[in-house]
Order: sequence, then C-alpha cells, then structure tokens
Amino acid sequence: MLQHVDYQRHQTASKVVKRVLTVVGARPQFIKAGPVSRALAAAGISETLVHTGQHFDPLMSDVFFDDLDIPKPAYNLEINSLSHGAMTGRMLEKLEQVMITEAPEMLIVYGDTNSTLAAALAAAKLHIPIAHIEAGPRSFDRTSPEEVNRVIVDHLSALLFCPTASSVENLKKEGISRGVHAVGDVMFDATLAAIERAKDRSGILERLGLSPKSYTVATVHREENTADPERFSNVMAWLERAAEQQPVIMPTHPRTKKLLEARGMKLKGVQVIEPVGYLDMAWLVHHAKSMVTDSGGLQKEAYFHRVPCVTLLEGTEWPETIDAGWNRLWTSQDYAPQREISDYGIGNCAEKIAEIVRATV
Repeated sequence: MLQHVDYQRHQTASKVVKRVLTVVGARPQFIKAGPVSRALAAAGISETLVHTGQHFDPLMSDVFFDDLDIPKPAYNLEINSLSHGAMTGRMLEKLEQVMITEAPEMLIVYGDTNSTLAAALAAAKLHIPIAHIEAGPRSFDRTSPEEVNRVIVDHLSALLFCPTASSVENLKKEGISRGVHAVGDVMFDATLAAIERAKDRSGILERLGLSPKSYTVATVHREENTADPERFSNVMAWLERAAEQQPVIMPTHPRTKKLLEARGMKLKGVQVIEPVGYLDMAWLVHHAKSMVTDSGGLQKEAYFHRVPCVTLLEGTEWPETIDAGWNRLWTSQDYAPQREISDYGIGNCAEKIAEIVRATV
C-alpha cells in the first residue's frame, strides 16, 4: 500500500494562503473551477489559472470559460494528443517551470486526469502543498488510468476535499486522515448555476428539434471503451439497441468521432452531434428522459438533474448513485429504489473550500 506523504504540511504553517495556482485541462475541471474560482476571489485569494491543453478542441475547452464566466487561463500549455506517459511527462516539465515562475503558496487540482497527476507531481517535487478537489472516490479498478491518477494524487495532497462520506472512508482505509474535509460536491454548485443561466442562454432543444423527456443523452470517451475495437463495437451496438426505445443524442468526443469515421460506422437511431458547450449540455441533460455515459462527472450530473443514468463501465467511482437508484451499470438490468443523496451538499461546496484554503495553518 502507498504511504501517505506528510512532508508538505509544514509549508502552510503559521500563515494564511493568499496565492494559489490552479491547473485544469479537461471539461469536468473547467466546470468545477468556475464556482471555486469565484469563491477564492470572494475570499481574497489570488488565483493563477493554468490550462494544460489536454482538451484542446474549442467546443471542449474555450466555450467553457465563456459559459462559466471565468477568466481565460494565464497559461495554456497546449499539450495534447500524446500517449499517457508522453503527455504526463511533457506537462510535468512545463508545469514545473510555471510553478517556479509563479511561486504559489498552494496548488489546486481537480479530479483524476493526466493534468491532475502531472501538476501534483511537479508541486510535490517543489514542496508546494497540494489541495485536491474531489479526493477519495475509488472505482477499485487499477487498469483505469483515472483510478491510478486519483490514488497517487490523494497520497501527495495536503488538503483533500471529499465529495462523499464513502470518499472519506476510502482515504481512511489507505492511511490518509490528516487534511481530509467532507465538503460536498462542487459539481452540484456548478449545476445549480448552470440551470439558471441555461434558461435564458441555451436554445439546444429548439436547434435539435427535441421535446423534453423524449430522448436519451449519451457520451462515450474513456479509454476502456475506445482503445479496444471489440469493446468499442459492443458499446456502439448497445447504444443502437437503446435507440430502439427512444432517440439517442450523442455529443461526440473527438476521439470517438475519429473512431466512428475510421470504421465507417453509422449508428441507427443515434444522432451524432458535435461537442456542445456546458450550458447547452446542462440543458440537454436537464430535459432528457435518461442518460448513458462513461463519464464519471456526467453520472453525478444526471443525478443533479434527477435523470436516470446507465454507466457504460464495469464499475463506478460513484457507488452512491447506484445505491440511491439513479444509476446502474450497463451489465445490470435493474435500478435500486430511488432516494436522495445527501452527501453532495446544498450547493455551497466552493465557499467551504475557499474558506479552508484561506484559513489553512
């Protein structure tokens, strides 16, 4: 078992954190950074935002900064379309230089991407304390790159902001108890704000000719589903069967689009569209009858919108969504009885995080 690293904790002793560096690189991180960035500013904390470029398509990246009304990144490293090792290594090298230049008092990272891992490794080498937002979830599948990333980052972090009680328990089982805070889920904060904005700013249903509760939203992007040709074919066939019940709308990740085009696949009953902005996606999910996805973030977003979800994976890092009857694996036919999930909070997670960061001693 990995041993949790405590050597960074003295770095924040006897002072208030006033200057942080935040590293993002993928859609879910842009979304989470929105409410947190606003809360940090309200708490008087200076934040420098770095975009690694991991998601580089404008519809997967730039539009989120506009939709979420957060400042454009001070740095865009433009690192993408590489293998896991090459991408992480390149990011590590460039992020180290940014951190040396900016000399932040703390690093803030989100979730479980290569950007998250590279930033945490760079900060650890420079003895910069790390705050990990969305710490503790586990799928218990070490073949998943995301699982490996989140485990390593948790063991390097000084502040661990957990979205659920099970996340706290997972960390405890791994020997991590110091610096752990159960604050709720910042994605819930973002979703509440997005629904209000989308009411006036999204015309996605009209553009696609959709009526509320008449369609399923689907997304497929994870390596588990795209790297193996047979697995990819099985997932696409599953979507076609789902489309026999009602139309499926699939905003398509660039990786998935390339695979469909390379194999000449035309999905019966599945409307393949370009990636959409965050507000459009929120409005699309909000009015869907169901959600089908391999995205960890969208499993939770479906619950926030009270839309039943099917997860196209063999497990999930969000077991509470299954236990509460809002999610099921594609290998299962039935949902558990539905109930509310209290762990995610009431929409003030970002404020809690900002206050803890500001008051860290």
